[in-house]
Amino acid sequence: MRLSLASSIAGSLQRDLCGQSGDWTPLLRKSTLLLLRSSESFSRIGMSAVPQTVDQSLPVQPSLDDGLARDFELATLEPLAREIPNIDSAVAEIARLSAELTLPKGTIHVISDIHGEDKKLRHVINNASGTLRPLVERLFKDQMSPDQFQEILTLIFYPAEVIDRLQQTLRDPQEQKAYAMRTLRDLFHIVRVLAARRSLDAATRLLPAEYRELLAEILHAPSTERDQAYIEAIVDQLVRRGRVLHLIHLIGRVVRNLAIDELIIAGDCWDRGPRGDHVVEYLMQQPNVSFIWGNHDVAWLGACLGHEALICHVLRISLRYRRLLQLEEGYGIPIEPLDLLARTVYANDPATNFEVKGPGMREKVMMARMQKAASVMQFKLEGQVIARHPEWQMEHRRLLHRINYQTGTIEVDGVEYPLTDVNFPTINPENPYELTAEERLCVRRIRTSFLSSQKLWKQMRWMIAQGNMYLRREEHLIFHGCVPVDEQGDFLSMTIDGKPYTGRALFQAIERVVYRVVETRKRDDLDLLWYLWSGPQSPLFGKDRIATLESSLIADKRAHQETKNPYFRLIHEQWFCEKILAEFGVEPANGLIVNGHVPVQVEKGESPLKRSGMAITIDGAFSESLGDHGFTLVLEPHRTALALHYHFESVEAAISRGADIIPSITVVREWDRPKTIADSQRGRRLRSIIEQLERLVAAYKNHELRERPTAMV
Repeated sequence: MRLSLASSIAGSLQRDLCGQSGDWTPLLRKSTLLLLRSSESFSRIGMSAVPQTVDQSLPVQPSLDDGLARDFELATLEPLAREIPNIDSAVAEIARLSAELTLPKGTIHVISDIHGEDKKLRHVINNASGTLRPLVERLFKDQMSPDQFQEILTLIFYPAEVIDRLQQTLRDPQEQKAYAMRTLRDLFHIVRVLAARRSLDAATRLLPAEYRELLAEILHAPSTERDQAYIEAIVDQLVRRGRVLHLIHLIGRVVRNLAIDELIIAGDCWDRGPRGDHVVEYLMQQPNVSFIWGNHDVAWLGACLGHEALICHVLRISLRYRRLLQLEEGYGIPIEPLDLLARTVYANDPATNFEVKGPGMREKVMMARMQKAASVMQFKLEGQVIARHPEWQMEHRRLLHRINYQTGTIEVDGVEYPLTDVNFPTINPENPYELTAEERLCVRRIRTSFLSSQKLWKQMRWMIAQGNMYLRREEHLIFHGCVPVDEQGDFLSMTIDGKPYTGRALFQAIERVVYRVVETRKRDDLDLLWYLWSGPQSPLFGKDRIATLESSLIADKRAHQETKNPYFRLIHEQWFCEKILAEFGVEPANGLIVNGHVPVQVEKGESPLKRSGMAITIDGAFSESLGDHGFTLVLEPHRTALALHYHFESVEAAISRGADIIPSITVVREWDRPKTIADSQRGRRLRSIIEQLERLVAAYKNHELRERPTAMV
């Protein structure tokens, strides 16, 4: 084994391990694991790469003599020694972590392609994709009336709203006490059941900080020494000070947080649905979220960073689905400059080809004119982007100079098509990709608003900090779109920073660009975000083109054709899935590829599980505009299951009438025995920490590091 700098494993740790549980912070801090094992032994190839026993002889790099290597080793242990000051504290930590390895692995929920459906997403998270209802039913079905059962469920799903109503109606202190005694008893019964599968440290960390010690006392209350008088004394004080309902609200949230160890969003939070801003805002409130970027996410990132083509794209799609509220109210981005352009330049244009979807307060024809204005600017600016990057080989997608303005036709892929709209007052046939003065002013003003939106910037920074191109969770390989391949299943290359990349290396190269573009904002990196949105070799897109212009201006459906990458056909084949899994370091024998991006046609009977049995698509058309279903892939200790969701009526209906989404459950994989933390990536991490602690103990025993007494409290 060779020593390796922490920087060489940081990406692997984040992708495979750090998202596994909310209690990683102290372990990361304690161990720091500055220089763990070699990248080979800590890569994503699986559990077998981690030694099961500790070799305390400390192998060293051949290029270092023994003394220098030992000094290097001790230097890596010193930060850990500051947190673990002596042998006893190290042994206690080793024992605690060893015991934790025997606990059930955490339950992970994977949701993809939310597309702005904030209220539905909130309910799916609140009811833990339908898993909380059967748990509560199992615990209380013989003890509660139907009304009481619905009351506790509603409190768990919507604690803030329920408590807000109770504060208006439950004013008598004695009534509050009676309600609190009954409700706290039931809530803590659920909390104890859910917390039992976690370490005490992990469960305690999910309790609200201000009440953590108090709630820990209540958790341990059922004993002969702590009878009902003990709880009554606590409740009495909370009632006197008007905080008992607030505490119940917090505990309702704890129940939800305990039900899901990790929530993975497999891409596409924005577009089509009403409030992408509310989607991300709610995700940011969850205790442990990992994010995999989708093509809509990087498009919004590019717009946030001021990329003009992506700004126009975001404007166009927001107009098409009448989703301006998230721009104007959510992000404080006014569209008056676009409104002015539409009222002046497109004043008499019926813009029938750009009719928007759904009802709204704004005049329909004005919405259509604004969409047309945004579309034309998008086509121009995209043409400029393509011209800057001949290496993308997308010249055939620059279409404005292929319009014959005399005949009203356009050439696409060598075929001449008649246009259904020939009124282009801002296009100069001699220089069709140049913005007019009015367009430049419009784009400049809206771009300033995007760059100035603090809420949008905060959400984007969070999305990047939590995000990756792909994740591994045990046997599951999760990404948004596809791995670009040719018809034979060979990996296609994509050029980044002047170098071609394929397969896993391509995903990792894209990650590096996304991480740095937030800081550098170089034009080439911003252009790459546009390519990731809709480029033919983009793993986030997976088609040969996005036919926005054709579908807007050509009636002939042949011109609208978008051909999917062969990946989507080949994942039905076992040999191809084995190739993909091996490329990303997943053992093919039990591996499962998980991707979103392409909606499963649930109404037509399409199965999300592919014929190979080794790949599953979890884009269940979450958005109402796409189908109003949606999937959650639930990774439990004893199985992997797929929850199919249905229409969500409203929050009001959920609170007043108990409306719920009760999903249909399909078992995808079942295990011979329930998996423990030892079987997970987190278990691999714990064993590495234990190994580091063993080395620290050896250093203390050899008097190479000096023990310090533990501070007495």
